[in-house]
Amino acid sequence: MSHVTVNRAHWDARAEHYARQAREQWAQPEPTWGIYGVPQAEAPMLPDELAGLDIVELGCGTGYVSAWAARAGARPVGLDNSGRQLATARLMQEEFGLRFPLIHADAERPPLRDAAFDLVISEYGASIWCDPYKWVPQAARLLRPGGRLSFLRNSTLLMLCVPETGAAGVRLLRPQRGLHRLAWEQETEIEFHMGHGDWIRLLRANGFDVEDLIEVYAPELAETDNDFVTSDWARQWPVEEVWLARKR
Repeated sequence: MSHVTVNRAHWDARAEHYARQAREQWAQPEPTWGIYGVPQAEAPMLPDELAGLDIVELGCGTGYVSAWAARAGARPVGLDNSGRQLATARLMQEEFGLRFPLIHADAERPPLRDAAFDLVISEYGASIWCDPYKWVPQAARLLRPGGRLSFLRNSTLLMLCVPETGAAGVRLLRPQRGLHRLAWEQETEIEFHMGHGDWIRLLRANGFDVEDLIEVYAPELAETDNDFVTSDWARQWPVEEVWLARKR
């Protein structure tokens, strides 16, 4: 099966787990990002002024990022590969009284008009579960000249150190050369990760100028460990990366 089909089944199966977090995320007064909830001031995934902007979120999940943007006066569109994730997003729209379009589609083939948006954003959505050689050209197509691309992903270093099962350690476990598609033996998902040089070349080839790369670490007082990384590891090495680029 294609990675699109595999990942759709994976996220449909996990939708109930994320539904339990959705209400709290929708209710947040300020955006926070990644697995450690880094504040917007440290990882400016969203621009300072959102009012009137057309935004598309590629891999919106339960829609909380789009909800934050809508509350600030933007016109978001949420797109996701999982129908069950979008069902949770619709329930949250009813509960919070926020309305914006939700589209069940693959971010590698978004059924949206050319040059219709000011911002394309992805926090652990298209940024790791879609092939960047397919979704980045689509992001470029959707953006107006001067529009911004903002995405958060696992750091390349983390992906070189994380084993098939268990948390990342201090050894490199796979080569960076040729890093692209990762299928985990113990997981029903397929991810995509690349080195920084490959990312820069891909973005520039699609008309983007890279404006910033923010390496995200765990806060000093963080105590929460995840299956794939501990807070101790993430305080020493970047656990995530925020990429900010602008279309020429």
